[in-house]
Amino acid sequence: MNNRLRQLRDGRGWSQGELAEQLDVSRQTVNALETGKYDPSLPLAFRIARLFELRIEDIFIPDGP
Repeated sequence: MNNRLRQLRDGRGWSQGELAEQLDVSRQTVNALETGKYDPSLPLAFRIARLFELRIEDIFIPDGP
């Protein structure tokens, strides 16, 4: 699954560690999300969407048609 997480984080001037603290996850989790190696759980996706004040589908883009 593709996502805009890195762009959103960079737009706020946050490091991966700073974003991780706000989401209560590890920096490694943020890195895995940004590189598409890990798809978030639904609760985590909602936390991310709330933090950036966006809809989940505005952040995460499913693969394929």
